[in-house]
Amino acid sequence: MSTVEINAEPEAITIETAKTAVVMIDMQRDFLEPGGFGESLGNDVALLSAAIEPCKALLSTARQNGMLVIHTREGHLPDMSDAHKAKVERGDPSVRIGQMGPMGRILIRGEPGQDIIPDLYPLAGEPVIDKPGKGAFYATDLQAILQENAIENLIVCGVTTEGCVHTTVREANDRGYRCIVPGDCCGSYIPEFHEVGLRMIKAQSGIFGWVTDSQSILTAITT
Repeated sequence: MSTVEINAEPEAITIETAKTAVVMIDMQRDFLEPGGFGESLGNDVALLSAAIEPCKALLSTARQNGMLVIHTREGHLPDMSDAHKAKVERGDPSVRIGQMGPMGRILIRGEPGQDIIPDLYPLAGEPVIDKPGKGAFYATDLQAILQENAIENLIVCGVTTEGCVHTTVREANDRGYRCIVPGDCCGSYIPEFHEVGLRMIKAQSGIFGWVTDSQSILTAITT
């Protein structure tokens, strides 16, 4: 069992890699790829895609060291029975959940745009959590998977920083998990939200967790 110390804020954190999982949040085609749903709303997807290469490096190292890797995808059942009315009835009716978007029905499971981008695609055997909400614990079996694997620490990556990443970190914190967030492995369409989201996680002596960067994690694991 490998015990490593990761340089982070508000302070360094020591973890056992065997008890640590990498959780890759919603790195989906519709959010990150040009021509997808995110870009159709007027967003600059390059702000999110900047996280792809750091995430690739982190995934590679985690896999080489036998760490558990978990992926999530936000999306709903085709009949939308798991999509709350308050979530669906927002914004322009033509670009709501379930409507036809550039890559199929928006945020519907099984549609091309709801799937994970090729650069970060799950390997065989890696759990993929389809979640109907922002947080990865809500209405999913994530907690059971973590408990089954005796996980105590989560390295949380993905998009968006202030949305699904932040919600998942908060949910995990309330369940007793220690969360480490590499900022360069996350992204937001609104840079200010990304920066403030990271600051909120590490504020008040790490109220929700620790903030670091991918290189600090790679250095700790491979040294």
